[in-house]
Amino acid sequence: MHRRSLIKQAGIAGVLAAGIAPAVHAQAAVRWRLATSFPKSLDTLHGCSVKFAETIKEMSGGKFEVSVHAAGELIPAFGIVDALADDSIEMGTTAAYYYTGKDPIFAFGCAVPFGMTAGQSLAWKMHGNGRKLLNELYGRFNFHGLNALNTGTQMGGWYRKEIKSPEDFKGLKMRLGGGVFGESMARLGVVAQNMPGGEVYQALEKGTLDAAEFVGPYDDEKLGYAKVTKYYYWNAWWEGGADLEFFINNKAYAKLSPEYKAMVQAAAAAAYTDGTSKYMALNPPALKRIVASGIQFKPFPKPVVDAAFVAAQEVFAEHSAKSPEFKKIFEDFRAFQRDQILWNRVSELPFTTYMSTAKI
Repeated sequence: MHRRSLIKQAGIAGVLAAGIAPAVHAQAAVRWRLATSFPKSLDTLHGCSVKFAETIKEMSGGKFEVSVHAAGELIPAFGIVDALADDSIEMGTTAAYYYTGKDPIFAFGCAVPFGMTAGQSLAWKMHGNGRKLLNELYGRFNFHGLNALNTGTQMGGWYRKEIKSPEDFKGLKMRLGGGVFGESMARLGVVAQNMPGGEVYQALEKGTLDAAEFVGPYDDEKLGYAKVTKYYYWNAWWEGGADLEFFINNKAYAKLSPEYKAMVQAAAAAAYTDGTSKYMALNPPALKRIVASGIQFKPFPKPVVDAAFVAAQEVFAEHSAKSPEFKKIFEDFRAFQRDQILWNRVSELPFTTYMSTAKI
């Protein structure tokens, strides 16, 4: 069996059993710096980088070490793409839609309104054209991407006032993720603010923000948003399954041996599995605690979601008309999603719909 396949499939125990340990230990020591867009307190979003670093250190017998730096330690939270472009760091962990100011296509690396779920996004990137198309963009900035984790379907955010109709969004100062989502909400009258999650609590407390969306119950509870808002909404049409990605400097990666490259791939896969499943395990009990605290937990009314859908389609159409590259990836994304929706109608949707009403 090929050496890299052993590392990927059997893990370090299998590698040692196969007698390949000498090859690993013969490699030169490697030290990488990995910057994240998140504070250490978020053991999910920041934690996937820690998991990556721990895994690759173990697999390499300590020869390949990755130091993990929270937002602001090496570079600002949203400075990762620039740092990779000028070779200041070897890796970053971030949400691609933070960088749509450079190119709107970045949004497809994380999430777009009325986009895919976690499983659908993973399938598009790994077995569709997603990863290839995204890396065509990322390559212009001297890096390529690997999946880091998926948050699952997110919540609809925290609000000081009740949202009863699309008109309630007008003039609302709201912390939003980047990209097509922010542009879509702006069409509904929202004054979008893109800021790191760690800065949102203070802005809500001071009243410089009227609302904020971040991720979901586990992270939102840690950040304390329930203490400074009254309403928590669900059905986040903008992030049906938001991906974080590992952005890897192409020059640094090219210098690695084949064995170390295989370890990077395997460690990223381990981090994705760990982080994505962690959200599934931790969000339900966190939501129970939030609801028990007295917050008003509500679904968005259908007219609100319908208005958002129309706004998002207008934004997609405008970007497609202006950019052949955007149109190319959007059309590929939508074609893949249509097939996924067809499959979902006869598979997961009817099953989960039934189970949500069954007494277990």
